[in-house]
Amino acid sequence: MIGKRTDYLSWDEYFMAVAILSGMRSKDPNTQVGACVANAQNKIVGVGYNGFPWGCSDDELPWDREGDYLDTKYPFVCHAELNAVLNSISADLTGSRIYVALFPCNECTKVIIQSGIREIIYLSDIYRDTDSVKASKVMLERANIPYRQFITGRKSILLEYA
Repeated sequence: MIGKRTDYLSWDEYFMAVAILSGMRSKDPNTQVGACVANAQNKIVGVGYNGFPWGCSDDELPWDREGDYLDTKYPFVCHAELNAVLNSISADLTGSRIYVALFPCNECTKVIIQSGIREIIYLSDIYRDTDSVKASKVMLERANIPYRQFITGRKSILLEYA
């Protein structure tokens, strides 16, 4: 008798892979971030990536990181977490988890809290020393929303079209 596979993806690995894959849709030349919202039944209910709002040309708005504020991407880009919540197929995200490549900024954290998402799983916290991320952690602690870094024994996942 043949047993089941043992090298299948865990739920965390699966949802984080979807978040990373979603980030590959971003046209940002510097930072590609994806997010995936999964409900309590382990169903994907929203995905998003960082990019400009609908109707705003990727070729006409700036992608620069430095310079005068209006000459940078920052006033125009919608973050992956915001898009994942806005793209959700459910009006009620209460009890869901969000998987995201980067720890959420303070603005996305407000959206996460207000949407009813109850846990954040993140891949990287490289901006941990910024005021934005510090503010995020203050809000999450006060709202009793746990966050944890994604941990896996896998180095990579290979996708093949064959």
